[in-house]
Amino acid sequence: QVQLVESGGGLVQPGGSLKLSCAASGFTFSRAAMSWYRQYPGKERELVAVITSRLFITNYSNSVKGRFTISRDNAKNTVYLQMNSLKPEDTAVYYCHAEDTIVPGDYWGQGTQVTVSS
Repeated sequence: QVQLVESGGGLVQPGGSLKLSCAASGFTFSRAAMSWYRQYPGKERELVAVITSRLFITNYSNSVKGRFTISRDNAKNTVYLQMNSLKPEDTAVYYCHAEDTIVPGDYWGQGTQVTVSS
């Protein structure tokens, strides 16, 4: 069974930091492009950050560029999202996503809540 399990979400004050983790299993992690998305209530999921499978190229949404960092550890089958200088507008459910770049397929985690509030 393919599984993506997010963790690390919670409540933080504006200006604070959180680090999200996504543990993957059931597929070949090393050949998958990994992404973080977020979803506001009643809205469609939006891409936050992506890291490629081979060259570890990263790209970010303009809204998080300079504040968030995506990274991956292929030995641990885990992708991370370091979130700094958090703002109330970052409050959302954050989802881990995997896309197999060799054998077509994509997978979603269940999501983890991030709340930025005073």
